[in-house]
Amino acid sequence: MKPLLILALVGMSSFALADEVKTAQAQPPVQYDYSTNLDIKRVIHLSTLPNVCEVVPATMIYEDHQGQVHTLQYRAMGEGCQQG
Repeated sequence: MKPLLILALVGMSSFALADEVKTAQAQPPVQYDYSTNLDIKRVIHLSTLPNVCEVVPATMIYEDHQGQVHTLQYRAMGEGCQQG
């Protein structure tokens, strides 16, 4: 019984995430710069960074403290750089 309940909850949370992502995609994304004032209550989704050693575009979908969902575009270093 418990495995079915867990699967049902995971399934419902996936639908909720998909709805939030769809809502954020309906609004135009904001391009981040250092002067951008962010009000982030909860991060909903972060784009996956490619396995390259260079700066790449990235996206974050987040909810602010008023409950509105936003899409933020920014630049981030890829995951392919060697350490040390």
